[in-house]
Amino acid sequence: MDGQIGSRIEKVGVIGGGLMGSGIAEVTAKAGIDTVVVEVSQEAADAARTRIGASLERALSRGKIDQAEHDAIRGRITVATELEALADRDLVVEAASEREDIKLDLFRRLGTILDNDEAILASNTSSIPIVKLGAVSGRADRVMGVHFFNPAPVMQLVELIPSLTTSPATLTRMQDFVSHSLGKQPIEATDRAGFVVNSLLVPYLLSAIRMYEAGYASATDIDQGMVLGCGHPMGPLALSDLIGLDTIRAIGVSMYEEFKEPLYSPPPLLDRMVDAGLLGKKSGQGFYPY
Repeated sequence: MDGQIGSRIEKVGVIGGGLMGSGIAEVTAKAGIDTVVVEVSQEAADAARTRIGASLERALSRGKIDQAEHDAIRGRITVATELEALADRDLVVEAASEREDIKLDLFRRLGTILDNDEAILASNTSSIPIVKLGAVSGRADRVMGVHFFNPAPVMQLVELIPSLTTSPATLTRMQDFVSHSLGKQPIEATDRAGFVVNSLLVPYLLSAIRMYEAGYASATDIDQGMVLGCGHPMGPLALSDLIGLDTIRAIGVSMYEEFKEPLYSPPPLLDRMVDAGLLGKKSGQGFYPY
């Protein structure tokens, strides 16, 4: 495949129907692409279907799409509970929990399930080494990171992360897919924990959590300081709640393990909040109530 660009990506699979997975599925379906979302249970599948439906209803009510587009997008999305539903896909984007063991198991299984030899396996991970995922898949030249940002239907940036074993043809196909099929802006990053955005963002968020933990200022005052003093659209603690405190901790742990820099180490307060189930917006309570 190295000598060819490969066929057009017309069928996409998404593993995980949480905030990121459902958002990615909405993006691909809006682009006219047949999309299958796979969840771990029927309950999770129903929740993913509801989440996507609610997002499309908001877009409809705000005039972003009309009724015909709404119906067409919903019609392109299928939600399933078995990985085998992804066998015929041209691209599978893994957006499961940010745990290395879960992702490795998924890529190991996907390597045997996919029928299409040209199919690309991509991970939406924020920090886990792509080269490890490629190694267990049995198709390392067709594995890379494709990191969307939350909310995926709105955010224009997509980080593309080839590993040492990703073929140039795979990277070229994904650059074309993201920019032309999805209409988003790709940037390329090396396969290092955190990539570009999180390498800059996560230390900033962790620093704000340490400041709050040390009693420098209230959560509201810290956030207002960055919004009104630096022109940020959202303060660091509110942003942490939006991303998910468990995700912030997982990225910090992964980056600290790779680089051993203290600024990447999650502060004790973050550990305690995650252990208590205070994960931010998705759990109803983080630094703020929701």
